[in-house]
Amino acid sequence: MQPVTIYSSPLCGFCHAAKRLLNSKNVEFDEINVLMHPTKRQEMMSRANGRHTVPQIFIGDIHVGGCDDLFDLERGGKLDPLLAG
Repeated sequence: MQPVTIYSSPLCGFCHAAKRLLNSKNVEFDEINVLMHPTKRQEMMSRANGRHTVPQIFIGDIHVGGCDDLFDLERGGKLDPLLAG
């Protein structure tokens, strides 16, 4: 299983939706709260090609994007193979 990182904020509904999807698949993920760790927002933006909104999701070294992108992968049957590596 590929490592999953999600940059998030506790006030973000899209972050909660993305985490629910990952949890429903029993996927463990490293969550980085950009409100509690503001320096991590710069790290996120650097890794996500300047994107500044949360969530920003990474599977392994691949930048998936945000919540909609994650759900698009799921609907297209591409999320599980990506997670499996």
